[in-house]
Amino acid sequence: MRAIMAGLALILAGGPGLAGEAAQLGPRPFYLVDQLKPGPLKDKLAACGVDRTYTPRTFSISHRGAPLMFPEHTREGLIAAQRMGAGIIECDVAFTKDRQLVCRHSQCDLHTTTDILARPSLAAKCTQGFEPADPATGRKASAKCCTSDLTLEEFKSLNGKMDAADPDATTLTAYMNATPRWRTDLYANTGTLMSHREYIALVKGMGRKFTPELKAPQVAMPFEGHYTQDMYAQQLIDEYKEAGIPASEVYPQSFQLRDILYWLDKDPDFGRQAIFLDNRDETAKGFDPENPATWQPGMAELAAKHVRILAPPLWMLVRPGPDGAIEPSTYARAAKQAGLGLIAWSLERSGPLKDGGGYYYQSIRPVVTGDGDILRLLDVLHGQVGVMGVFSDWPATTTFYANCVGAP
Repeated sequence: MRAIMAGLALILAGGPGLAGEAAQLGPRPFYLVDQLKPGPLKDKLAACGVDRTYTPRTFSISHRGAPLMFPEHTREGLIAAQRMGAGIIECDVAFTKDRQLVCRHSQCDLHTTTDILARPSLAAKCTQGFEPADPATGRKASAKCCTSDLTLEEFKSLNGKMDAADPDATTLTAYMNATPRWRTDLYANTGTLMSHREYIALVKGMGRKFTPELKAPQVAMPFEGHYTQDMYAQQLIDEYKEAGIPASEVYPQSFQLRDILYWLDKDPDFGRQAIFLDNRDETAKGFDPENPATWQPGMAELAAKHVRILAPPLWMLVRPGPDGAIEPSTYARAAKQAGLGLIAWSLERSGPLKDGGGYYYQSIRPVVTGDGDILRLLDVLHGQVGVMGVFSDWPATTTFYANCVGAP
């Protein structure tokens, strides 16, 4: 087990081009420090100061770019993540009608993340066009537009917007104009969509590492009777090989264990760094991070299948401790005992924490009182859980913390 853990420590130990660059953090990390309650953590982080040079860190993983304020999976959002010091940058991968890979969080989210519904010729190609809400019957507004409805050329002609839709809207304008108040449309006038190959070229030029997520198809596979799940998974890896990217720089992800096992079998150099995303709280009845009997497969079984990195949502890794503290969950302790590396998702996705933080903080809601708890949680994930990295919608926060505590 020591050999496994030593190998995992090396996986995220940094990469070429990271050490000499300066990250631009802006005011938010320091605002969060100000919101911390007095104590050793606040003293430690406050001592970092604003006058030091902050450098990119692989502990800081860009989640969909920088979608707290930039349209997700756009060139502009990825550049913002680079500037904030993300050492690893994500592209969620879906496929188009002509079987080209593109960056999109879901195969069928174009109606909420782009301007497709305002483009009549392209909106006409959506799986389901816009239907307004009907207050009389209680019907919610809806639409469904998928990457597989469009060719790559058509996809690239869209403009990214902040991910949002109003289910109570009775007009198209209201449906599209629904950005939460705690986000912003300030940077949403331009949102350049990218193919997976364009993402690879951009991140390669930045000198950062890659974490593509193979999104589960929302259409029947084989797509149009030919394009299989294995072809899709292989195509993702092949595009890194074609670009001359070594496997050591790539951390492919999937919520589907079958994809991880496929990569381990067909391309083990890439498979050894694959990240198994865990959303069993949504897919497995009765899942409880404090009850190992509800984890199927269990930690030892995952390790026996040669899975090396497990990535659950933030809340699965922690629970309330004594006197209002936060401590590692049974799930977190079992994963480490089995020799699995851990990565958590997703910080800075919950908005203000004054009401408890919602989904990502559900296990520790009783001890969450305000925005300073973002850093308190991050400190427990690093110092007690021992995560390898944290996905964040605003990488400046994780970059700041990693620099302050010496995380890679």
